[in-house]
Amino acid sequence: MSSYLLINILIILIPLLFSFEKKVRFYRKYPSVVASIIVVGTVYIIWDSIATARGDWAFNPDHVLAIRLFGLPVEEMLFFITVPYACLFMYEVVRSSLKDRELRMPVWFVTLLPVPFLIIALMNSGQHYTQTVFLFTAAFFILCHWLYPQLIRSKVYWVYIMLTFVPFLFINGILTSVPIVTYDADAFSGIRIITIPLEDLFYSFSMLSFNVFIFRLVLNRWQPHLR
Repeated sequence: MSSYLLINILIILIPLLFSFEKKVRFYRKYPSVVASIIVVGTVYIIWDSIATARGDWAFNPDHVLAIRLFGLPVEEMLFFITVPYACLFMYEVVRSSLKDRELRMPVWFVTLLPVPFLIIALMNSGQHYTQTVFLFTAAFFILCHWLYPQLIRSKVYWVYIMLTFVPFLFINGILTSVPIVTYDADAFSGIRIITIPLEDLFYSFSMLSFNVFIFRLVLNRWQPHLR
């Protein structure tokens, strides 16, 4: 078993085991979970495949299987299932444990949220990873503002996002320190949190935010009795 495959198993193991817990009953929302994973995963896998082919990052052959799909190790493909599943489970646990409330945010503030990320993206046109990750972050705020502005103002959402940074630092710390994933120095800013590129923080934020965004949209539309 490869190191990366083992990480995937450990990521999903506990959320999978507790998905049938009576208070959360996460399994009842599987249609919305699957829809979120497919929609967001497809977009990020396309990005991942292009970035890998371009050389923005690479995977250490000593820690991944030889099986590849779309130029990516099979473990990397699984990562777009295990991580969103575990984090959506975390989101639902937070929702069931914490009373949500709307945070007071001026309309102008929410409207301008994407602007700094767009500026950073434009200023880093020569660094593919930096530019793309900030464009994706800006895209989340734009789409969320248009289609589901309640999410940005949700206390539960922001608590969830802060909680995701804990496993993020641990898992990405392993991936980048072993290393299982390596980065082209010309593709990102070079700023690291210990061994983790700063851009990975926004990669995680944008992907997991999009997962919750799609999950909530589908849940509200197709499973309103569970929302």
